[in-house]
Amino acid sequence: MGDSRIGPESSKLRVAVTQIEPEWLDLQASIRKTCKYIAEAAQNGAKLVSFAEASIPGYPAWIWTRPLDPVLSTQYIKNSLVVDSAEMRTVQECAAKHGIVVSLGFSENDHNSLYIAQAIIDTDGQILMKRRKLKPTHMERTIFGDASGNSLMNVVETGIGRRVGALACWEHAQPLLKYHTLHQREEIHCAAWPPIVPHQGGPDLWSLSKEGRRDVPIPSRSYAIESQTFVLHSTTVITEKGIQAMSTKDGLLMSSPGGGASAVFGCDGRLLTAPLEPAEEGIVYADIEFDQAVFARSFLDVCGHYSRPDLLWLGADTRERKLKIEHPREAESTPRMA
Repeated sequence: MGDSRIGPESSKLRVAVTQIEPEWLDLQASIRKTCKYIAEAAQNGAKLVSFAEASIPGYPAWIWTRPLDPVLSTQYIKNSLVVDSAEMRTVQECAAKHGIVVSLGFSENDHNSLYIAQAIIDTDGQILMKRRKLKPTHMERTIFGDASGNSLMNVVETGIGRRVGALACWEHAQPLLKYHTLHQREEIHCAAWPPIVPHQGGPDLWSLSKEGRRDVPIPSRSYAIESQTFVLHSTTVITEKGIQAMSTKDGLLMSSPGGGASAVFGCDGRLLTAPLEPAEEGIVYADIEFDQAVFARSFLDVCGHYSRPDLLWLGADTRERKLKIEHPREAESTPRMA
């Protein structure tokens, strides 16, 4: 296998965005399916492939139907992905085998506490960045915990010669978090989302719907405009298989087949890909041209010429908070009596 690293002088790049149905509540099957789509993306010339929020082992859709399900919660914990595990190493090896950068969305199991997580795996299989969603959204808090300050550092230089960053779901509605991400000067942004379904016309939030999250310029499209990055907007699909697995037929969200809305947005917000059907599995591809981002940033650079740091600035604490901190005992200042 040749050197898969690409120098920054290369202005064009093919990227891939998955739209797949998870192997619900099945870690081993999830890993196999993830590797299948990594290989497919690479075989079609992509240098980066992105996966949706909690693609492994699937988004816990039942939380929007009932607040407590001990059986499914236990099963979900047992099938969530441990970072230091054989399963994660399988994904890393797959990325290295195919020389492709992988942005992976997964439910992280840390000693049976769960976190909505994202990892960026380089062309050599190294995990460059692993982060957690800073604050789970609404009912997600019944399953997932909060992140710490180290998850603010979410942009990395990759083997394809480009800086890649990631946020999950409604983190794209957090202005301070977005600005902190932009300030790290990413060039490609991986936006991970769960299944997105059309609005039903009721009192439920329009911003939770397909119309509110892809078809108009909020929030992934607006992120592209604000950041001058290429945004890889990845969603999962839910079919009758998932609805039955999580008993969501009578729920407010993810109660009917569909949810797929994966896309690539250009650095000025334009849609670069044709959509798949909402219940269709597959990959959407875009050949992105980085000179377009240079031109877009000449008009708008909120972390550069279009900023006023003398008037407005951002503070951040990027330290990881530990549950236990050891402080060595200070040496006794007085000599002991013989």
